[in-house]
Amino acid sequence: MTTALITGSTAGIGAAFARRLAAQGHNLVLVARDTKRLGEQATELHDRHGIEAEVLAADLSTEEGIAAVEQRLGDRTHPVDLLVNNAGFGNKGRYLEVSMADELTMLKVHIEAVLRLTSAATESMRSRGRGGVINVASVAAFVPRGTYGASKAWVVQFTQGAARDLSGSGVRLMALCPGFVRTEFHQRAGMGTDNIPGWMWLDADKLVAAALADLARGKTVSIPDPRYKALMGVVKLTPRGLLGGVSSRTGRKYGPR
Repeated sequence: MTTALITGSTAGIGAAFARRLAAQGHNLVLVARDTKRLGEQATELHDRHGIEAEVLAADLSTEEGIAAVEQRLGDRTHPVDLLVNNAGFGNKGRYLEVSMADELTMLKVHIEAVLRLTSAATESMRSRGRGGVINVASVAAFVPRGTYGASKAWVVQFTQGAARDLSGSGVRLMALCPGFVRTEFHQRAGMGTDNIPGWMWLDADKLVAAALADLARGKTVSIPDPRYKALMGVVKLTPRGLLGGVSSRTGRKYGPR
């Protein structure tokens, strides 16, 4: 049985990955900040699917949290075969409305933690000749829209570059770029969602199924829904100057309130 480590595992996309992978027979290492929720999740998945579910309470906005997960990923006696870097959050407010401390915390979670955990995982995977990493980004990576989008653009570019460098090693890397997903993400950030059209919402479980299929196909970027694939196709053809204006207006219409 292989082992998957999932950050931000107790809610949303991370929880959907945990459910799917447990149902497929993978042992899990569940990483999040809330020890109580981690324990409840591990017990439920073990009882339902008969897999081993290890818990690791870690805050990836701290040096101690990142280092603890790095150490687990580097454990050669209990190797991790799939890493899902899912932990992340959004800040409510436009540029200069968000404190510098909050901006830097976001960059630590979205960039530093992703870089360090991907590196720790792939070093071990490369020596074994197999493994996979899914770095959860966002379709926001493809439009000029604030620090959140910029950090997710870094995730996409980093993942694609690392995938090229590790080509032929047996290690696969993929950036997952979902659109709006019904999770705790917006609630935690204090963002209103009533103004987001129903057709823009994705189901987390279907998203994860599509993402794992894309990883198996060897894709390095996954946009796991035809609606968002079509939207991103339009984005690629739109001049950057015009796109910036459209992105700003769309953010005011569908973004935080």
